[in-house]
Amino acid sequence: MHITRYTDYSLRVLIYLAVQGDRLATIQEIADSYAISKNHLMKVVHQLNKKGYVETIRGKNGGLRLHRAPSDINIGVLVRETEQDMNLVECFSPNNKCTITPVCGLKNMFSEALQAFLATLDQYTLNDVIAERHQPQLLRLLQIA
Repeated sequence: MHITRYTDYSLRVLIYLAVQGDRLATIQEIADSYAISKNHLMKVVHQLNKKGYVETIRGKNGGLRLHRAPSDINIGVLVRETEQDMNLVECFSPNNKCTITPVCGLKNMFSEALQAFLATLDQYTLNDVIAERHQPQLLRLLQIA
């Protein structure tokens, strides 16, 4: 299973916002903290806002913050919402052209593995990611005052 950069950045934005609390953050601050592209983050933040994960405030003193409590953001749900293609192999796709699909056991194995992967992520929330014992280190590493 490969998580796309889009999902990775979505998680990073949510982690940043969860650790820094109610203070408004800017996309530029988040991009700088992770040394990643502001342009990529703008797309990610737009979608996180549309899905209700973040709240954006426009204007000179604007920014963004979490719209939900970290304990209400399920990691498995987020991955399902941000991953465009969960087809691990061609036979998962409606455009499957693999000739051995009718007798191949891989499809069931990969399907079972994917379900186990997602079931594991379903057990965790953003609150688990930013465990209280790690927050001082996260603040320091992300350079949040």
